[in-house]
Amino acid sequence: MKILLDECIPRKFKNSFSGHDCRTVAEEGLSGQKNGEHLRRAETAGFEVFVTLDRGMEYEQNLRTLKITIIFLRSISNRLQDFLPNIPEIEAALESRPKGGILKVG
Repeated sequence: MKILLDECIPRKFKNSFSGHDCRTVAEEGLSGQKNGEHLRRAETAGFEVFVTLDRGMEYEQNLRTLKITIIFLRSISNRLQDFLPNIPEIEAALESRPKGGILKVG
């Protein structure tokens, strides 16, 4: 599964997704783009999942029209050690994800 991590997610977090093609917004050359542009370009590039901390995105974008699944990760901070306990829940969400859906984890 192709997963794209938003800029607000630590880059090293991508190593937590074994068996998946996980990339960061920076690696895809999307740094500094607006959220809508991230999502459109991620879909065009074949990404199936976009992981973010940006809770405002749900209200700023029309996410229901997208084919990509958005996972909103809730965490007390954006430090890697605070994300790692959420890996089992994220993996479960990836397995049962609705295509084009919105999931909240953490």
